Amino acid sequence: MLSPPANWLPQAPLEPLHLDWLSNANIDVAILRLDQIDPLISGNKWFKLIEHLKAADLAGAEGIISLGGAHSNHLHALAAAGKRFGFATVGLLRGHAQETPTVNDLQAFGMQLHWLGYGGYRARNEAGFWEQWQARYPELFPVPEGGGGLPGATGCTQLKALACQQLEGLGWSDYDGWWLACGTGTTLAGLVMAEAGEYPVYGALAVPDDHGVAQQVERILEEAGVNAPTYELFDASRGGFAKVDPLLLEFIAQTEQVSGIALEPLYTGKALLALKQQVEAGKFARGTRLIFIHTGGLQGRRGFNLKT
Repeated sequence: MLSPPANWLPQAPLEPLHLDWLSNANIDVAILRLDQIDPLISGNKWFKLIEHLKAADLAGAEGIISLGGAHSNHLHALAAAGKRFGFATVGLLRGHAQETPTVNDLQAFGMQLHWLGYGGYRARNEAGFWEQWQARYPELFPVPEGGGGLPGATGCTQLKALACQQLEGLGWSDYDGWWLACGTGTTLAGLVMAEAGEYPVYGALAVPDDHGVAQQVERILEEAGVNAPTYELFDASRGGFAKVDPLLLEFIAQTEQVSGIALEPLYTGKALLALKQQVEAGKFARGTRLIFIHTGGLQGRRGFNLKT
């Protein structure tokens, strides 16, 4: 069995976020701390894996084969889950062999690695890509990059209930929308599915438009049969995937000092800065209440010179 024990249920606190730029705009934000569900299987990654692992169990697979980069939070969570729950994992990596803290962890967790180069990795969405790997690893179940697709989104629908059961503790009777970082759009699609048009979901794109996030979200929602979805995407990429700049790093440092909440610069840090910019631009009316998702990924901080 690839799925963990039934009593292994991730829990994440929903906490008020106290920052001056929110107070000045009279906007309330509660942060869903997915970074705290587990030291290794962190953030939204577990939720995106849930349905894939169920499918692998049904298929009688002995493990999972998936894709990612040398700093991949998805592969890190997958490898950690494989080690903890006793199933095999194989990672197909972008680029050429290199040593990073994440890669070192993948190897320590027992994941078998294959480096595809850049051209080979770009072919991951082409027809027939998986054939050679399924021939080589017939006992493994293939999972898309980032745990994406409808199964990944379906697992993320649980996030609404996880947050809503804690609203009363904040003194909230309701909320006005969600804000989160988008890498593949899977988590956003899951929230849109869960909301079914009731409340909007705002996605801060941590990757450029050419990554096709909007198209991926549309494909998932169409497959799920979601009609009239309510969501909006904002560019938060800061010039490209994995691009950081002094303004972003300074914002993260200041926010961590005030809030005590650790951020990373590729996703959650970019998303929170994009929210600040939209708040200051008057996007949201005074009195708005938003749920901000901390999508985890703090292991990726190790690739950057962050002081906190």
